[in-house]
Amino acid sequence: MKKLKYSKIRRSRRVQRERRHRRVRNKVSGTAQRPRLVVYRSLRNMEGQLVDDVAGLTLLGVSTLASEIRELEGDGDEQVQVAKSRAAGKLLAERAQEEGIESVVFDRGGYKYHGRVQAFAEGAREGGLKF
Repeated sequence: MKKLKYSKIRRSRRVQRERRHRRVRNKVSGTAQRPRLVVYRSLRNMEGQLVDDVAGLTLLGVSTLASEIRELEGDGDEQVQVAKSRAAGKLLAERAQEEGIESVVFDRGGYKYHGRVQAFAEGAREGGLKF
């Protein structure tokens, strides 16, 4: 049986995303004054968390499953998901303002800065976060 090099084996999308995320994480780190805003995108929902990497704590988090966001409706499934992502970003920014957090470091989690990830970031900016 012939042994294949690792580079020749087709990697799954999940593995490729995790590799991109590790590359980003080598450069991005959050502190208590300027936490890391990390996003996670599943097929149906978006999540965002503010993380203090120095202390190893999650300061706060928001998902599109939150009761304030769940009621949003619109025409077309994709447009609804983008609208919910933007609303989740705004909600996260408002809660961060209440905690006294004004600026963050954005961690896109290995996803392209496009679609729902971009909408989440723009919503957070509209809510008052600086990054």
